[in-house]
Amino acid sequence: MCIIFLKFNPRPASSNAYRLILAANRDEFYSRPSKAAEFWGSNNEILSGLDLEEGKEGGSWLGISKRGKLAALTNYLDARQNPDAQGRGSLVSNYLMDNLDSFAYLRKVSSEAHSYNGFNLLTADFRANEDTLCYYGNKGSSEPIHLKAGIYGLSNSLLETPWRKLQHGKRLFTSVVNKTLSPDGLVQELLSNVLSNDELNTPDPAQESQGEGFSKAVLRALSAVCVRSPGYGTRTNTVILISREGNVSFTERNMLNCDLTQWSTNSFHFKLQE
Repeated sequence: MCIIFLKFNPRPASSNAYRLILAANRDEFYSRPSKAAEFWGSNNEILSGLDLEEGKEGGSWLGISKRGKLAALTNYLDARQNPDAQGRGSLVSNYLMDNLDSFAYLRKVSSEAHSYNGFNLLTADFRANEDTLCYYGNKGSSEPIHLKAGIYGLSNSLLETPWRKLQHGKRLFTSVVNKTLSPDGLVQELLSNVLSNDELNTPDPAQESQGEGFSKAVLRALSAVCVRSPGYGTRTNTVILISREGNVSFTERNMLNCDLTQWSTNSFHFKLQE
């Protein structure tokens, strides 16, 4: 499970505004092996964390390239999983390596959607002449969509499905991004005031209905923006900022040694090759 909040503002008028502000949590079993974000790819141009789970190696949940391609993935909450389905993390890695634009890639993915368990995928292109953000979920419409400028939330149902955790987190996110903050101040507020919010948002009939088959205890734990439960929960926070000039700030905070008291933060800064 994961959660993503973002503000998309292509070609902002103000020099202090951002083309993208993205804040995301990765929820996973603490023991699942993965690699913290680093640059990779044929020209060391792609930045993402990577899954190291046997059979799923090389998949990712969130990444960006120096060419301005960005992808983010969440799983769809469903107790009925096909154990033989393809790994969803490859959807992110493949897009970052592909030459297809964001919408064309999602059209391709939609034609193969039956091969995967439920997922949501955001793809974006940040280019000198135009910024594009698209969405596709294989449990929703058969066609991907272009997203207009605005603030969006995506959890483990379809885009903008009003689960209580999503609405709560989106209010927190909106409050932070509407402040006048330095880049470092913005990153820190998103990490501490949004992505670390562990308030439970129960009861939530919509989440509980979709999560039929999971225990009440599991659904209760999953009702928080920042999930905390034994052996499973939020283990990675990521904040991405893209300035009007194409400067990228990528900050990732990772749990260490399956220990809630140990965290490591790394930041990367680069300019898009637009």
